[in-house]
Amino acid sequence: MASGSLKKRPKRVISTPYRSMASPRPSSFNYKTISLLISIFLILSVVFLLSLSSNMWSKLVSNVNSSQIYSIEVVNEFPHDPNAFTQGLLYGGNDTLYESTGLYREVEVLQKMDGSYFGEGLTLLGERLYQVTWLERTGFIYHLSNLSKFEKFTHQMQDGWGLATDGNVLFGSDGSSTLYQIDPQSFQVIGKQTVKYKGHEVHNLNELEFVNGEVWANIFQTDCIARISHRDGVVLGWILLHNLREGLILAGKTDIDVLNGIAWDRSKNRLFVTGKLWPKLYEIKVRPLKKKFQGVIEQICMRMPFHFAKP
Repeated sequence: MASGSLKKRPKRVISTPYRSMASPRPSSFNYKTISLLISIFLILSVVFLLSLSSNMWSKLVSNVNSSQIYSIEVVNEFPHDPNAFTQGLLYGGNDTLYESTGLYREVEVLQKMDGSYFGEGLTLLGERLYQVTWLERTGFIYHLSNLSKFEKFTHQMQDGWGLATDGNVLFGSDGSSTLYQIDPQSFQVIGKQTVKYKGHEVHNLNELEFVNGEVWANIFQTDCIARISHRDGVVLGWILLHNLREGLILAGKTDIDVLNGIAWDRSKNRLFVTGKLWPKLYEIKVRPLKKKFQGVIEQICMRMPFHFAKP
């Protein structure tokens, strides 16, 4: 193949006194020249192909990464209690949001909790509100109609951080990289996945919401929401919301805490988010990031695991 593109030099025929017709034989100089040209051609071909494949791979990776990263558009802003240490947020229909708040002895009164409990994740299944508590394996069930507490339960997670449901099972988080599937009757763990992004564990899963077949999770101490496959724990994408907290700080709201709280209105495709001690609650739209992302997701949205002890 390569030799076909090269022009050979004229061959010299050497007659011997013993043979009237001698077969042509290239000189050592010709052999070296041809070998050198072939080597150069092959090297250039390999470099070209590697360059081409590298460019194609870069474009492919860029496209994959772009499709995994999302920005947001603020549709509406609503007032939010700036004293609410938001731990769980859910949409309950009829333009009603339910919220679970934390801080010992400072639990916001929708339903009074014992001061020894720190309210955490909240979800709605049927006519029941399920709530877990921080640094405990204790949870509570409330009647949706009047918010009266009627049952206490014990779960098998290491801690209580987030709750969500697909209408059949409960999804739970305990601040680790584990996404639990919990039976809503027995509260036994019936499945669990380690959440990973590019093979690395995603720690500090916080508030959860089930959105269009995915589990969405706030990542503690970041302005990111991870879109997670509950089937295998793979992170399908990241939603970046840093502009919300930055906007509040620029407006002088410097006492706010982290982004936390996701609520999904399935009937109207509305998404609501807020944070701990935030004076605003936002309705947002999620958009694929159009421009090339400048940054490293692992540095922006992933943290080393946090460990807490009960005070």
